Amino acid sequence: MTRSEYVSTLPPWRRLLATLNWRPVYDIEQETERLRIESLESEKRTKQLESEFEQRELERDKRLKQLEIENRRLAELESRMDALLLSADSTSQTPPATGSN
Repeated sequence: MTRSEYVSTLPPWRRLLATLNWRPVYDIEQETERLRIESLESEKRTKQLESEFEQRELERDKRLKQLEIENRRLAELESRMDALLLSADSTSQTPPATGSN
């Protein structure tokens, strides 16, 4: 509640006294409360962002592990293909010559 809202709730004679007897303490109290609420909201948002960041890190780590497994599997397949190609080259015979005279 702002100061003007507070003053408007008072009876007319009290309103006059309030304007003559203005206390900055009321405004300071209101501002302090507003800052406290903002601080709590900021802390809440910070915790939420930290949680989201941790979740993204976990997902990234999981994806990296999957990629490492896939890389190992592909390396194994590549080595097997190389071995097959080497064995095919060493066992291949030259085709018989077909001569057409």
